[in-house]
Amino acid sequence: MRIDKYLAKAGLGTRSQVRKLIKEGKVTLNQQYVKSGKVTLDEKNDRVEVAGKTIVYQPFFYYMLNKPQGVICATVDAEQKTVLDLLDEAAQNSSLFPVGRLDKDTTGLVLITNDGKLAHRLLSPAHHISKVYQVKVAGLIDEGSKRKLKEGMILRNGERVKGAEVQILQTDQKNSWLRLTITEGKYHQIKRMIGSLSMRVLTLKRIKMGSLVLDSGLDLGEYRELTAAEIANLKEKRRGETKKYS
Repeated sequence: MRIDKYLAKAGLGTRSQVRKLIKEGKVTLNQQYVKSGKVTLDEKNDRVEVAGKTIVYQPFFYYMLNKPQGVICATVDAEQKTVLDLLDEAAQNSSLFPVGRLDKDTTGLVLITNDGKLAHRLLSPAHHISKVYQVKVAGLIDEGSKRKLKEGMILRNGERVKGAEVQILQTDQKNSWLRLTITEGKYHQIKRMIGSLSMRVLTLKRIKMGSLVLDSGLDLGEYRELTAAEIANLKEKRRGETKKYS
């Protein structure tokens, strides 16, 4: 692999930014200064350093983030804080992106990666990947409302959505707390489903996506790398899916 491509994939910047580092004499290969981005290397055996720091090439990165309110699921935004802005400098990589979207006021699990194939698998309707949410609703969800959510419904705009798995966790005189599992990812889907019952979502938190469960040890705004087992489980074929991603 060319060294400029290697460094760009390792998150050191664009090709042009990497070439600038080379021109400035900051890049060495096996302790020899590199003078051209066209120099090739062996990713497994050669040692690359930038400004004295060893650069280890890793093709894919996987992070679990506990998203707080007020942050958007985007890679870059001139005015609003994005989920990528919550990553520290060591985790920053120009190719990272959030898998799917949570609303600005929704909290919980966001997977951040640069693995496009895995992202496509998790988001494709054909794979029926489940997403689990904890929902606080202004209003009382009775058995009739629960049945409508489970059977699927036609939203106010005429759009049909599939049924959800519904668990009523708690109710009081004014509010209901639910756990909802859906396999679609339509725009504001849960809020619109609850709205079709003439009720309103007060808080919404995603706690699971496929096999990936939000780490209860992560505070809002915190993140960690996925374990090898978590990555393998995400890639594993589940019942109802057409093929395994590898």
